[in-house]
Amino acid sequence: MKIAIAGTGYVGLSLATLLSQKHEVIALDVISEKVKMINNRISPIKDEYIEKYFRTKKLCLTATLDYKEAFEGAEFVIISTPTNYDETTNYFDTSNVEDIIQKVKSMGIDTTMVVKSTIPVGFIESMKKKYDIDNIMFSPEFLREGKALYDNLYPSRIIVGERSERAEKFANMLKECALKKDVEVKFMGSTEAEAVKLFANTYLALRVAYFNELDTYAEMKGLNAKDIIEGIGLDPRIGTHYNNPSFGYGGYCLPKDTKQLLANYENVPQNLIRAIVRANRTRKKHIVNEVLQKNPDVVGVYRLTMKKDSDNFRASAIQEIMERLQDEDVEVIIYEPTLNKTEFHGYHVVNDFDKFCEESDVILANRYSSELDFVKEKVYTRDIFARD
Repeated sequence: MKIAIAGTGYVGLSLATLLSQKHEVIALDVISEKVKMINNRISPIKDEYIEKYFRTKKLCLTATLDYKEAFEGAEFVIISTPTNYDETTNYFDTSNVEDIIQKVKSMGIDTTMVVKSTIPVGFIESMKKKYDIDNIMFSPEFLREGKALYDNLYPSRIIVGERSERAEKFANMLKECALKKDVEVKFMGSTEAEAVKLFANTYLALRVAYFNELDTYAEMKGLNAKDIIEGIGLDPRIGTHYNNPSFGYGGYCLPKDTKQLLANYENVPQNLIRAIVRANRTRKKHIVNEVLQKNPDVVGVYRLTMKKDSDNFRASAIQEIMERLQDEDVEVIIYEPTLNKTEFHGYHVVNDFDKFCEESDVILANRYSSELDFVKEKVYTRDIFARD
């Protein structure tokens, strides 16, 4: 069948790659350079499996700037456009999603829209009323940056926010293109599916915040954080996953999703959700205080990315730490090999690694790398396990 996908970020491009193994996929984007790259089978994002599939698989995938070309004749229009969190309104900016909804409606075509963008709880029902439509449903994604296609090939679960024949067809389409056998599929109401997404990411943020606060305690009390974490992780109810301390949870999803869930809690009793949001700010403040105690004139930031093997640093925790250090009149310089420029948001980028190390009094590394071994005495990191 023909499938249209609006948006070619991690979610959209990984789905486009997955589904184009067996279906005709037209990917829509507003950036001409990304469209050209996809049509030339060059991935515009860093993802090992997408890059591999672009090189080795015969994919029925075309990218376009023309929404009518993309949507005409498509059985499903998958919406995976960004929904940034607006700090002023305390709400996701869903304008890009609504723009696609309006375009589909204006064409008068027989298609089903499937929203994959992260949205507030109750969004789908509100769109049905606002635009007087019924051909829309929600299906949350559970992907990691840098491993998005892998997580589509081996999904932890498939959730579709509707109980219907078209929902089953969409779920089966994802299952048939995956490599994992016996994928768990669950159908539910759209509002429940929206809640699953936000609560899942907020739990992950909670886990990050928990181990970060454990690490803060150990650091200030002179204890071995690694021993404590490994000791409690031997309890199978806790486990050894998602337990590596960092400068705070960041990236595109966790900060905005936790804030959106907190906003959705208006008039609902809670303590924990607000604490998860506040804990991240507290952790960053602690990291800044620890660095300031070293009295540096120049702090070097080693990599802006949140994860190893990633080229994405949207909302990375280190950026707020940089701002706080600058407010304390500390000069901040950056080493980020994915940046082909000498300035980033007003900070000086030093592309020569040796020069960067030489100029830095303290080197901040959210995630450690062996290339820092020769200046280890300058490095401040809380990366205990040398992994994500």
